[in-house]
Amino acid sequence: MKEILYLEVPTPATEEVRHWLQIDFDPGAGEKVHTQSGIRLRFFETTPQPALIPENSRSQCNELSIFTWSLQRTTYLKVFRWAEISLPQEKQILQRLTAGIAHQFPNRYPAPPVVDLSQQSIFSALALHYPLTVKYFQKMPNGEYDLTRAYWWEQRWREGVRNPKQPKPVIFKGRGQATGDGRQEGDHPSDNSSSLSSSPYDLIYIGGALGVIHAAVMARLGYRVLLVERLPFGRMNREWNISRSEFQSLIDLGLFNQAEFESLIAREYTDGFHKFFDANNPPLAKAPVLHTPTVLNVGLDAEKLLRVCGEKLREAGGEIWDETEFLRANVDLERVTLQLKHLPTGEMRVASGRLLVDAMGTASPIAWQLNGGRAFDSVCPTVGAVISSGFEPGVWDARYGDVLNSHGDISRGRQLIWELFPAEGEELTFYLFHYHQVHPDNPGSLLEMYEDFFTILPEYRRCDMDRLVWKKPTFGYIPGHFSTSGRDRRVAFDRLIAIGDAASLQSPLIFTGFGSLVRNLPRLTHLLDTALRHDLLTANHLNQIRAYQSNVAVTWLFSKGMMVPTGRNIPPERINAMLNTFFGILATEPPAIAEAFIKDRVDWLSFNRMALKAAWKNPALLLWIWDLAGPKDMLRWLGSYLDFSVSAFISALLGSWFPHFLKQIQPWLEPRFPGLWLWLLAQSYAFTDGVGQPQAVGDLSKAIQPKQDTYRERLQDSLGAGRKG
Repeated sequence: MKEILYLEVPTPATEEVRHWLQIDFDPGAGEKVHTQSGIRLRFFETTPQPALIPENSRSQCNELSIFTWSLQRTTYLKVFRWAEISLPQEKQILQRLTAGIAHQFPNRYPAPPVVDLSQQSIFSALALHYPLTVKYFQKMPNGEYDLTRAYWWEQRWREGVRNPKQPKPVIFKGRGQATGDGRQEGDHPSDNSSSLSSSPYDLIYIGGALGVIHAAVMARLGYRVLLVERLPFGRMNREWNISRSEFQSLIDLGLFNQAEFESLIAREYTDGFHKFFDANNPPLAKAPVLHTPTVLNVGLDAEKLLRVCGEKLREAGGEIWDETEFLRANVDLERVTLQLKHLPTGEMRVASGRLLVDAMGTASPIAWQLNGGRAFDSVCPTVGAVISSGFEPGVWDARYGDVLNSHGDISRGRQLIWELFPAEGEELTFYLFHYHQVHPDNPGSLLEMYEDFFTILPEYRRCDMDRLVWKKPTFGYIPGHFSTSGRDRRVAFDRLIAIGDAASLQSPLIFTGFGSLVRNLPRLTHLLDTALRHDLLTANHLNQIRAYQSNVAVTWLFSKGMMVPTGRNIPPERINAMLNTFFGILATEPPAIAEAFIKDRVDWLSFNRMALKAAWKNPALLLWIWDLAGPKDMLRWLGSYLDFSVSAFISALLGSWFPHFLKQIQPWLEPRFPGLWLWLLAQSYAFTDGVGQPQAVGDLSKAIQPKQDTYRERLQDSLGAGRKG
């Protein structure tokens, strides 16, 4: 018996596939016999040829067994040969079968229906299309609100993907000139009469998730901060995991003390696991479990973290306008003015400040406008839920986290990957996501993913779905940008800068926007503080304030290899085979190497050594990646690799002494040449943090605070002069 074909049929209707095999499929040879799961094709040897056929095979009935099964809300098909050698017309039969399935069951990428919530509820509007999603959202405390938000987020994402070259302008320069790719004039008058000193705020943040963390840090440095949030403040559709060493940067910056951090921990794990399905992989692409005990091993109470940051923001004099929607902003020479709408009352609001910070995440209209047709290269559509209770004892041990796990092969053009993180008490947080190439015909669907989630959760972790107690959903789009250097993405305009997911700040392999922001927060804070103190708020200066890491950018080829191109069908086990090849190598490395890789700290030598080991272990890996990435992206990746190599070389020359040298010349250089100082400071971070060798946060926090006192004095003098005038 030998397996000769393995296909994924991209439909959950397994019975329809079996019916087609039994009734409609014409193999062109052999006798078709129906079976419970498919068909058998029988071949009777009538003219044995002793020179070609073994003695024990002569005059026997040989067969092809074609059977199907259902998993992950899709259908899989295999063909086995019950014979010693290839059967007559076997190749032609397999070709007919493959072509017939592709024709009868093509890839489909359904979009949600158009919903008019003034005429019906979100539940009634979606029940026919997503029955399980509606059923289980109805069991959640704020299910109607959360499902409406998931629907809204998907519609907004789809619109941005399908019309990337002509995004709706929301940022205007001067009297109505839109920023970004292309120029548009309109009747959008702005008031240029106000000076810097009369702007009510130094910083206006739009987006209250990752935004409030950064806003609280800046407010505690003495800046006047306004945070604008579309939702009721403190609501989160994701949970956050991190390690103690990574969170330490927030403690070193003075935002939290150790006791406050401990109070935010919902669960701390003994170990975290990485394992990908390998039942259908060749032997060289099977791998043991990768253990990472200090990666994402601290589960945080995300909503409590937001509330505490909000309290600290207010205590430092900042303001929060929640349930307020951003509409547009005018950028003048001396300020940025925002037009906002308070959603509960419909009241229009206006706010102005020195700098606008876009923290709206993947759906940010500002990010789409600034980057035009190439806002993001990839995305992780992510869905899940926090489940309070209902699992049988022994389903999962709360001392462990499932960091990355797959329980099947490619499903309807996606390699689905699970995460499982225990939280407080019996709570378990689940995520289901996949790496996805952004495509107008296939933007990526949250609602389709949710229907998958509620269907296949019992396949992943044994449970009775109707006994589970649902606390809240977790969902979102996590973007990815394939950078070839630190200059190929716009993150800023005059008096405007993007952070977090809006700036595609994440790890290309594990797509952790929260962890990436926390790891890079000291760097962003120091650079932004420097720019604000010297009023270096033009696009040229602000575009230097980014958390680009050449050692992380070079890993985007791995995530590219996890994406099934739209309209393509590849061997179902292919992505699991690639994941197991690489993670199998990580499992053989010292724990510090795996930790550094997943925490964005891998160095040039370690990266190259592991890449060579992967190519040696599985030479087909290079061909697989080439097949999925294509020559254009491979050339782009070579640019990323060259940039990483040059940065690593410069870091080896400068990294150990250049930051200390800058500290010595700072008192003389910064007051005289602030623009040059900001550039040198950005370069210092590029050749330390930017290659995975971060500078000490303790030194940074000492460097910022004394200067801020001087800034406050200057600000008060400016305000006083304005009042006298």
